[in-house]
Formats: sequence, C-alpha cells, structure tokens
Amino acid sequence: MTIDTKDLLNSMIASFERMSYIKPEEIPDIDLYMDQVTTFMDDRLRASTRNKSDDKLMTKTMINNYAKNDVIPPPIRKKYNKEHLLLLIMIYYFKSILQINDIKDLLDPIVEKYFNSESEFGIEDIYRTIFEDKEEQLSGICDDVVKQYKEALTKFNDAPESDKDYLQIYSFVCALGCDVFVKKLVIEKIVDSLREHRKEETAKEKAGEGSSKDNKYDVTVDKKDKGKK
Repeated sequence: MTIDTKDLLNSMIASFERMSYIKPEEIPDIDLYMDQVTTFMDDRLRASTRNKSDDKLMTKTMINNYAKNDVIPPPIRKKYNKEHLLLLIMIYYFKSILQINDIKDLLDPIVEKYFNSESEFGIEDIYRTIFEDKEEQLSGICDDVVKQYKEALTKFNDAPESDKDYLQIYSFVCALGCDVFVKKLVIEKIVDSLREHRKEETAKEKAGEGSSKDNKYDVTVDKKDKGKK
C-alpha cells in the first residue's frame, strides 16, 4: 500500500483551516422556529464536518429531546432565542465525546444561573470567553498533530516495504486515539466530580444546612479550610 504522505499532510492542515466557530454577533437576535434553527446550525457548521450529506447536523428530534430532558430550556412559544442557540452550539461540540447526561450536568449550572438572566453577565459572555482564543488553540493543536504525524513516519523502518506506509499511518492514528482517550477520561472525571459535589450540596440544602451560592460549584475547596481566612 502506497500512501501520498505529502497529500495527506496537506489535507489535514486544510481541515484545520476550514474549522470555524459561530461568533455571537453572527447569531440572529430574533427568535427562530425549529426549521430555522436546524438550517442555521447546518449552514454554519457543515464545512468542518466529515460528511457532506443532506442529513442535518442537529435534527428536530435531537433538539426536542434536549428540551424534553432539560438539557436546554424549552422553546418559548415554539421559538428559540439567541441563548438557546449558544447552548445548542456548545452541545454540538460535546455530543461526539460525552453522553447526554454528562452534557446536562455540565450545562445545568450555566442554564440555571444565566439563561434569560437580568444580570449583566450572561450565557453570551461565557460563550464568547470560551471561544475567544480559538484561533490560537487550533494553531497549537494543528502543530501537535503535524508533529505526531512526522514522528509516525520515522517508525517501522524495518517492516516489509509493502506494509511500511500503512503501519506508519496506523501508528499515527493510535497516537491520536491515545490522546483523545486520555482527554476524554479527564473530562469524564471532572464531570463525575461536579456531579458528586452538586449532590452533596443538594443534600445539605434539604437537611437545612444551607449552602453558599458563590461556592456551589467550587469543587476545589477543601472542607477543612472552609473556615480559615
């Protein structure tokens, strides 16, 4: 098997260059019906996907299930506002690596405190801050992927010549897979920690102990140090 490594490398770099996120100012300030939401998501995110088929990236059924299971607030008179769309975009990026209950646990504090909030700080501010360094982050990830790819091409020099290309590409895929696997485990560990902390806080509130709203989701606070100044 002969693989054009230069073409593959250029293809990977081009894929990174096509990646883009939806800026808050690009989201309509008017409320949208379901068909408008799915069309908007599809138009703006399709370029960075693997498949260019006619299937919607986020279907009506998916969005209805998110609302039904309280992952996002229900639509208002069958319409979705800008904050709905910001949440759906975040869900879109999470759903390929996390289960829906994990996504719900991550978003619950944000939805409860900031959705349709009268506070000056809201979901749009959270979204904007998360994505503001996107270009720099993608550049770093691209550099790391290219580095792993070039390292893979130095392996299997003693393998049969007919299998060498394939084994090098397989080595590259395994390196990427290990990276994804480890990071996914880290995310799941964080979600589990947040979930357990929230259960403890809920149990305290039911028992009448109360809880500081500011520290509700601060899982780094050591119980022994809470009273220290």
